[in-house]
Amino acid sequence: MADDDRPEMNRPYKTNAAIRRYSAWSLMFILACAGQGLTGCEKSSPTPPPATNDSHDDTTTAPTADLQTVTIDGRTFHLELALDADTRLQGFSDREHIDPDGGMLFVFPQVVPASRLQFVMRRCLVPIDIIFLGPNGRVLATHAMEVEPFDTPEMDLKRYGSGYPGQFAIELAGGTLETLNVQPGDAIDLPYADLKARAR
Repeated sequence: MADDDRPEMNRPYKTNAAIRRYSAWSLMFILACAGQGLTGCEKSSPTPPPATNDSHDDTTTAPTADLQTVTIDGRTFHLELALDADTRLQGFSDREHIDPDGGMLFVFPQVVPASRLQFVMRRCLVPIDIIFLGPNGRVLATHAMEVEPFDTPEMDLKRYGSGYPGQFAIELAGGTLETLNVQPGDAIDLPYADLKARAR
């Protein structure tokens, strides 16, 4: 939120225009969180400070997480699981590297309408390829998502959509899709019933 959009505590009253502007921003934030739309590379709450350590590493490393192995076009990947709203919203935010055989599997608890199943490259530092999947594991759409300037306003970020109602998305290191033969309608084998049961 920009500085001039924050409520000012030292003013007893606001103009109608200021109230409308602040209310609109508040509504947009609430809808984004509640609807799980615009999933991307930023968490809604501030990132906690790193733990104190004598050794310093500028690269943000992947947190300890469950991994799901998947084979796509004969190639094996080990995907971090994004099973809850915070993890889905965080995505690969602030990561400087994605392993060639790594990635992330986003699982939604219900089928998400195409109008809301959109990803953005918010605070993402490296290119990312994405595969949208329907509830039956069929490929809906694929995109090669490009890095955007770090300070790009939310409304100016490019949206990458599924095109159809979906329930899963796989993110891989940028450029991976160029090496795979993945087309809409292809099936990707995963334990979908178990993943749906674990999503929240």
